[in-house]
Amino acid sequence: MKQRPFHFAFLVKDLASTRRFYGRLLGCHEGRSTTTWVDFDFFGNQISAHVSRSKPQSVPCGHVDQVVVPIPHFGAILEWKAFQRLAKRLKRAKIAFVVTPQVRYQGKPGEQATMFLRDPSGNPLEFKAFRDPDEVYAT
Repeated sequence: MKQRPFHFAFLVKDLASTRRFYGRLLGCHEGRSTTTWVDFDFFGNQISAHVSRSKPQSVPCGHVDQVVVPIPHFGAILEWKAFQRLAKRLKRAKIAFVVTPQVRYQGKPGEQATMFLRDPSGNPLEFKAFRDPDEVYAT
C-alpha cells in the first residue's frame, strides 16, 4: 500500500515566530495562509498552524527507554543523513532540546536516531531516522 501524506492542525501563539521556526529553521515550504493560520509542507506532510490565545499543554508523561517525553507530540521520520543535517542545524541555532539527538536500539531491529524539541509556541516535536528504513515497525 502506498504511503499517503497526513495532515495535522495545531495551535500557535503567533505566525511570525511560527514562520521563522518552521519555514526558516526547519526549511518547510509555506503553503496557503491567512492572518490567523499558515500551512507548511512538513517533510512531505501538511501541517496547519492556527493562532490561538490558549492551547492545550503537553505533559511529560510518555516513557520510552527510561526517557520521559512530552505527550502529545508530533514529528517526522527523516532519512538518516537528513536527520543528522537537521540536528546540526538545530544545535547551531542553540535550540533547547527536550531529548538531545541520540541513537536508540543500537545494533537491534529498529535502530533509530531521535530527538525532541519544542517550537516557539511550546509544541513538542519528535524527529526520527531509522538506520534501515524498512524497520520502522520492527519489534
